[in-house]
Amino acid sequence: MKEIFLTLQGEGMQAGRAAVFCRFSGCNLWSGLERDRAHAACRFCDTDFVGLDGTAGGRFAGPDALADAVEGAWQGGTGHRLAVLTGGEPLLQADAALVRALHARGFEVAVETNGTQPAPAGLDWICVSPKAGAAMVLSGGDECKLVFPQPGAEPASFEHLAFRHFLLQPMDGPDREANTQAAIAHCLANPRWRLSVQTHKTVGLR
Repeated sequence: MKEIFLTLQGEGMQAGRAAVFCRFSGCNLWSGLERDRAHAACRFCDTDFVGLDGTAGGRFAGPDALADAVEGAWQGGTGHRLAVLTGGEPLLQADAALVRALHARGFEVAVETNGTQPAPAGLDWICVSPKAGAAMVLSGGDECKLVFPQPGAEPASFEHLAFRHFLLQPMDGPDREANTQAAIAHCLANPRWRLSVQTHKTVGLR
């Protein structure tokens, strides 16, 4: 586990909601090392998921120990608890036993995934962020949140999939303003898609 921390969900349909983020180390589309970025399947990732050295990171003996650590990070009482499994690629490690352990502690369990791995049973919210050239195993869920623009991953190519919500998220970086305007224009012309912005960066949250 890279890190466990309490924050507000910064993007997508659940933006603004209190959540404990469980960031798993490792990804199947990039090593996380800058020397490998130019040759990675995903070259625009903005997250540090390497190692076990983040807040409350490390190795856990099993799902109950990890779920206890998540519960220990929560501050909001017994209701409306949310744990977000993210990465890296969390579905390389997260399994049904972890979902059950978190449910036993009163948490809804969300996952943020690239969609290339099967999802364990029991998840309450599935957010898939497709990457160009990466074959998707998950063809449905709650959110399809597409970082935009991605050559080879045009929004129309995902519209047949079984997601409840379709979101465009402007790619961060030096062209963020232009990407934001392009995403806005696409949403205006294709109202099935909604704009998702990274509000945590705007307000200074992790």
